[in-house]
Amino acid sequence: MSVGLALLSQHSLRHFRSHGLYRFLAWEAVLVLILLNIDYWFVEPLSIHQMVSWFLLLVSIIIVTYGTLSLRKAGKPDSKRNDPMLIGIEKTTELVTTGAYRYIRHPMYSSFMFGAWGVFFKHFSWLNAFFAMITTIFAVITAKKEEVENARYFGEAYRDYKKRTKMFLPFFF
Repeated sequence: MSVGLALLSQHSLRHFRSHGLYRFLAWEAVLVLILLNIDYWFVEPLSIHQMVSWFLLLVSIIIVTYGTLSLRKAGKPDSKRNDPMLIGIEKTTELVTTGAYRYIRHPMYSSFMFGAWGVFFKHFSWLNAFFAMITTIFAVITAKKEEVENARYFGEAYRDYKKRTKMFLPFFF
């Protein structure tokens, strides 16, 4: 899986100023979390920590699905957008402010965080907490880097949008 993620991110892995490097590191941290917790995935299925885990994982899936659909529908991704650091769906030509993006600017990275903490709740350990925190940190860095890129591409429209929305959680953060 790491090889696939590296291939998907190959252009941005060479550029430390790109959000893609940090996105790749967040993906890798989530992957490590999943591998660390694979044996605990279905242990005590009706326990509180498992229910919290499944809830967070479900929220993660809903957010990423809704965000992806919003990008495809309203963002009008186009391969003609000349930015090798972006992967397919990120090559939007229109600023997306509908769907999930109406409430938060970074549903994909929000999904990383919900997913990471959802996996953390499968089995509590310091190592799992470390990787969930690393995922969160890399998701925040990714979002901050992407915001600079978005402001450069979309200009004042993005800066206005940024004032009206939160990064990851509607109404909070």
